[in-house]
Amino acid sequence: MNKVTNYTIKSKPVYIGLEDSKRTWKLCIRYNGREIRSTSMPAAWPVLRSFLNNNFENCQIHLIYEAGFRGFNLHDRLTEVGIDCVVIPPHLVTEPKVNMVKTDRRDAKQLAKILETGDYRPCHIPDKERREDRQISHTLIAVQKEIVATKNRIRKMLDFHGIELHYPEGYWSQQFYCELKGLKLSHSLYFTFNIMIQHLEQLVEMRNQFRKKLRELTKKQRYKQTFRIIKSVPGIGWFTAIRLVLEWGEDLSRFIHSNQIASYVGLVSRRIFNWRYRPPRTNNRTRTGFCQNMADRMRLGCHPYGSRITRQIQPCFEKYWEQEEGHCCCRPNYGR
Repeated sequence: MNKVTNYTIKSKPVYIGLEDSKRTWKLCIRYNGREIRSTSMPAAWPVLRSFLNNNFENCQIHLIYEAGFRGFNLHDRLTEVGIDCVVIPPHLVTEPKVNMVKTDRRDAKQLAKILETGDYRPCHIPDKERREDRQISHTLIAVQKEIVATKNRIRKMLDFHGIELHYPEGYWSQQFYCELKGLKLSHSLYFTFNIMIQHLEQLVEMRNQFRKKLRELTKKQRYKQTFRIIKSVPGIGWFTAIRLVLEWGEDLSRFIHSNQIASYVGLVSRRIFNWRYRPPRTNNRTRTGFCQNMADRMRLGCHPYGSRITRQIQPCFEKYWEQEEGHCCCRPNYGR
């Protein structure tokens, strides 16, 4: 950056769009409605901090990037040094449909432009402690999926070799494990089967440890009160309640109106419409935001359970529906 430009932008706001990738970061810097610099650097925080300090030491720095595989660590570091940082969902970045060329440099330019014009909607960023606690819940779900996949592999392998068994639905009891281990198999088949059974037992033990850790989080002072309120809703047990707390936070202040929370938990159906050939139809398998079993349990007024929400939870939810008076179809009906 030349000396004239450096003098011009001194103590002025600059807008930086950062396109994140595995190895490099593409940056575009805008000031006063025009692009003043575009550069590339290794994807490392010390390099970025040195670049900002050397070129924009006395400027009001505003930076934006898309949420991705790196999470929110860059946001935390930028905020710690006093830099205004915005994180947006990738699917909400406005881009003309006629533009068929997509590169990291162009994405950085587009990010800097929408940051300067204010044409963006930031995503909610939970604090570091809750992100780390929430990882327990996410890993538990991944382990549970792997347990189901391993059981299916065992069942398919035995079916392929003509070994017929009556498999229980869902949970496999200790008695069924003993029955599996007592099968008379050839040496080669037993070797494969035994390793798969050992892998399944390890996954089950991992799941038990994760569930135990989630139990401990229910007693954490930060989540205790909110957990107790959500658990008071009929149809919600301790496991669903603590996962809702970890996903939503201690309150619902992040949701402006009821439509946002309904969309987040997957209660808003996807509308598919073709006016020429068929009438509108609804796809009820939408999985917006949170996992589907949460949506099946907590209907918030669209489900019979919603009309039986206890009065204990009413003060926590009531203020978030005040703006939607007379317009909200998902508002809980208290007092029935």
